[in-house]
Amino acid sequence: MNTPRPLVKRLGSMLSVGVLLAGLISGCGAPSRSESGQHSPFSQQFRAIAIPVFANSTPDRKIAPNITEALIKEIQTFTPWKVTGQGQADTILRGTVTQYRLVLLSKDPTTGLANEMMVEATINFDWVNLKTGESLVKRSGFAASALFTPSRPLQQPIDLGRFQVAQTMAREIVDTLQADW
Repeated sequence: MNTPRPLVKRLGSMLSVGVLLAGLISGCGAPSRSESGQHSPFSQQFRAIAIPVFANSTPDRKIAPNITEALIKEIQTFTPWKVTGQGQADTILRGTVTQYRLVLLSKDPTTGLANEMMVEATINFDWVNLKTGESLVKRSGFAASALFTPSRPLQQPIDLGRFQVAQTMAREIVDTLQADW
């Protein structure tokens, strides 16, 4: 079959438009959290932030260091601030893990072993301007959760759930530190 040239051109144009639309719909070209454009959503009056390891009032000794590490990486990646020691910082972000628990969501009816579990963590944090002593952002009962599957076939370790909840919490904390000014 011989296809007329104008139809081939039209089909080619429609295909190009379709590819462009598919790219836009899938998020290609959408700004990432790290692209600030002309105006950063974070305060420009601060250059450095200190983040000591969060205190921990729970039996799980790994959760506080995991949250602190995830928070440092999130701030270094998505904000204009540098994470430094308290001596060079303009601000300090302190926190305490107040609650950490595992929640059984489902069990295998034949073995009684956990199919799905959720890790839940709750923190209190305070972001303070070191020059004035003023609290910039303070939250109590700030919570996050993450799902993991300890049973077969995935056999995900609890460390994966702990890692995921720390990542979620860090992302939400950094979003909270955005300037309202």
